[in-house]
Parts: sequence; C-alpha cells; structure tokens
Amino acid sequence: MADESWRIPMLVQEVAAREQQPPSRYVLPEQYHPISPAVGVDMPEHIPVIDLSRLMASDSRDDENTKLRSALQSWGLFLVTNHGIETSLMDDLINAAREFFHQPLEEKQKYSNLIDGKHFQVEGYGNDSVKFKDQTLDWSDRLQLRLEPADERNLARWPEHPKSFRAFLDEYTLNCKRIKDCILRAVARTLGLNDDYFIAQFSVKAPSFARFNYYPPCPRPDIVFGAKPHSDAGVLTILLMDKDVGGLQVLRDGVWHNVPTSPHRLLINIGDYMEIISNGNFKSPVHRVVTSAEKERISLAMFHGLDPEKEIEPAADLLLMEQPARYRKVKAKEYMAGFYQHFSRGTRFINTVKI
Repeated sequence: MADESWRIPMLVQEVAAREQQPPSRYVLPEQYHPISPAVGVDMPEHIPVIDLSRLMASDSRDDENTKLRSALQSWGLFLVTNHGIETSLMDDLINAAREFFHQPLEEKQKYSNLIDGKHFQVEGYGNDSVKFKDQTLDWSDRLQLRLEPADERNLARWPEHPKSFRAFLDEYTLNCKRIKDCILRAVARTLGLNDDYFIAQFSVKAPSFARFNYYPPCPRPDIVFGAKPHSDAGVLTILLMDKDVGGLQVLRDGVWHNVPTSPHRLLINIGDYMEIISNGNFKSPVHRVVTSAEKERISLAMFHGLDPEKEIEPAADLLLMEQPARYRKVKAKEYMAGFYQHFSRGTRFINTVKI
C-alpha cells in the first residue's frame, strides 16, 4: 500500500516548538517569497471605513451607501465601526480561543478534524486538508466550527474548555448574523436590487462557519506564508483581526498591501459568490497572511455561504444587452469542491466559471 502519511502533517504549533527552521513542505518557491520589491507596501490610502449605524439610519444612508459602493469597487473589503458588538465580548472570545490553542496537545486533540486519525473533515481542530503531495503548507493551525444550520452543529468539536467559549461564540454569532443582514441589504441597494435580494438567497440550509486561525511565530517569515494567497468562496466574510499583531495583506492592482491592525473594528470582505451574483461589479479580493518571527497571531473569520444545492449565477436584473452574464451558473456544492482543489494548488476556481 502506498505511503499516504504526507496527507497528515504535524500540527504547526508542534513544528514551531521542535524545529529551528521550517521544514521544506512550508517553504515557498523563490518567486512567491513574501519579501520582494512589490510586496508589503503600506497602503497609500486607508481601507474604507463604513459606519454601520449611519448605514442603517434613513438620514445618512445615501452617503454611506455611496462609500460602500466605492469600497467594494476599489478594494472588495472595508472596515466596520459602530457595529454594536461589545468590545469586551470581542476580547473575551479571542482570549478564550488563545487559551484553547495554549492547552496541551492531548487536550486539543479531543476536538481533532481527523476521524480515526486519518480521515479529514472540515470541522474541528487541526490543519487544512492536504490534497497533493507537493502542496506547500500554510504556517497555521485552526479550529473550524459549523454555526448554521444550528441543528447541524457538531458540538463534539466545540471545546468545553475554557468553559466560557461556547457562550461567547453563541453571542458573537448572533451579532454577526445581524451585521451580515444589514450589510447585505446595503449591498443590494448599491446595485439597484431589492433590499432583501441577497438575504433571500439564504435558505435554512445555508452554512456558516467560524474559523479560529492560530499563527505561531515562524523562524523564516521571509519564505513561509501563514495563509497562501486566496479569495473566500462564500457570500461574505466577517473577520475579527488580532488587535496587536498584523499580517494580513490584500492584493490590489498587482501590489500587496499591508492591512493595519484596527482594534475592535471588523473587516468585511465579499466572497466569490458575491462576485458572481453581482456579475463582476464587485470583485472578491485576493488576500494572504504573512508570518511573524517573534509573535503569535490569532484571528476569527466568520464565513457565510449558501445552500449546497443552490445555483449561483448573476442576478437577472443586472444583465443587459451590453453587459451579459460574465459567469456560468454553478451549484454551491460544485463550487466548494472546485474551490478546495484550487486552494490547495494556490489557484482560483472562480476563473474557471468566467464566460
């Protein structure tokens, strides 16, 4: 039987504790090294900031909608302020996640994303799926949990320690759902669609996931990524960034830009589904994470997708004679399968559905 041990790499936190240099599986080909003349440029202009309270208020909505449309056309992402989530909850949740990742390995392994130690599943603690023997691995571990549909949550993968973790995540999830709906209504307005157009795409089977990312210090941040370049597959991602340690970079006009830390603001980016439904009016931003030699970094991404059986296609009201569909129709489950294959190779599945 062929040796398949390459499919199950050691957890990065363990690698970082044992190795003086990153193993070759994590090292990028030279042309992709994070440090180069066209990389890591501080933004010549700030990431757009959207005030959620103004976006909801009737007397200031138009101005904020204009800012939102500009943000989505120029960056595909934006920061949100006045979002209504208590800063104490945001800090408590990240601290609870940090406490989880700092536990002994045997405790964390109780929530492993490997069934019988070898069969990968999306939920749980561990690494991303390794699909190719020559795949370059990311310098990160993660805890990924299904949030919706609520009756499909696998609570066996939800940490029991720290004891406050589940309650914090439940409360944060409800807040993110409120923010997601508000943002989606506003995005629909910027496109001239009915306010509830995007919300109506979400059925009771639409999945959402929380992904806690843990990036240990890396001895060679010049040749190793925390997360390889990619866009997100779903409709919308709500990111709670580490408030002290940066590392996120976004690609714009062929140049990588550092995204500065912004304590207690949320970073929201659209996903590939939104790019398709908007018929390319808004582009899903390509982003990546670089590592730090001295400091660990933790972030929490909330991914909002669509029912696996849902057919994703450009909104009919956006199609004109001079602007026909730029993307073919594709089922969400087909998209996700292709997305993971391409992600493993460092390529983008969305390019295969363009017409």
